[in-house]
Amino acid sequence: MSVTLAVDAMGGDHGIVVTVPASTGLLAELPDLHIRLVGNADLINQALSQVTSEIKSRITVVHASEVVTMDDSIEVALRKKKDSSMRVAAEQVKEGLAQAAISAGNTGALMAISRYVLKTLDGIDRPAIAAVMPNQLGRGTIVLDLGANADCEAIHLLQFAQMADVMARAVDGIANPTIGLLNIGEEVIKGNQVVKEAGELLRQSSLNFYGNVEGNDIFKGTTNIVVCDGFVGNVALKTSEGLAYMISGLIKEEFSRNWISRLMALAAMPVLLRFKKRVDHRNYNGAVLLGLRGLVLKSHGSADKKAFTTALRRAYEGAKNNMVGKVADAFMVTHATNSHNETVA
Repeated sequence: MSVTLAVDAMGGDHGIVVTVPASTGLLAELPDLHIRLVGNADLINQALSQVTSEIKSRITVVHASEVVTMDDSIEVALRKKKDSSMRVAAEQVKEGLAQAAISAGNTGALMAISRYVLKTLDGIDRPAIAAVMPNQLGRGTIVLDLGANADCEAIHLLQFAQMADVMARAVDGIANPTIGLLNIGEEVIKGNQVVKEAGELLRQSSLNFYGNVEGNDIFKGTTNIVVCDGFVGNVALKTSEGLAYMISGLIKEEFSRNWISRLMALAAMPVLLRFKKRVDHRNYNGAVLLGLRGLVLKSHGSADKKAFTTALRRAYEGAKNNMVGKVADAFMVTHATNSHNETVA
């Protein structure tokens, strides 16, 4: 089965400079991939001028006259820029012309547009943003929600876990993913009322629930999935990003302090390069907007070619393995079970 991705070619800090080369590069690797590049047709075609005819044959340029900027409000993105590259890319999925959409643009706008255009799946109250964060085991930890829902009820956290369970199986090939509930301690009695109730729901579910986990467990790789509300998740994400940049800056500063430290840096270079490769955020780019009637991925706004290619590849894997259909099926079974239990009661 071939896969078609709709790419918002104009989104992010770099736009076409990154999105087009990343798209053509992945097309060269995956012969069953087709891409619909959405944005200013003249600029896109100009960027494709040196691309081989075989690659071009699997590219469709879809013109969009507007661009959602990083500073645009959700209202502007939804109501005033109806022909934006971001919205047109989402509409490609709705119309069945693509199996997934990818954008590096404004996160809030992408979530609002995707939810408006695609709607949520039956049985899901709120979509969530799920991304992979690096851990010391090298496989990454799926964390959600990362900012879509600041306030959640226990049932929402259960739904996040159910959606992430399907994502881990479909995209990452994990047969029976373990799930942790982010808390201030491992003990069942700890946490606020919402977290305690969510823990009880997870224990009663058919999911492979490990129990409560703490923030450091994300990076230990204690569980495959860590679930939390969007407020906590976004703070955890931004904190980890800030820490990574700080450590990187401090290492560079110390190794360039004087000629002795620069010599030591040369000797340590192989170790430093291996370390950089293991924690390189570009290998984990591509947050999935889970719970929609279509697959949408958010790339980091500052993504370079390598990082955007990672997001494209995750979208390809998700579409190839019918992730949205599997999430829908999982919630259909859950809804049918709940209805049966209510009837029996």
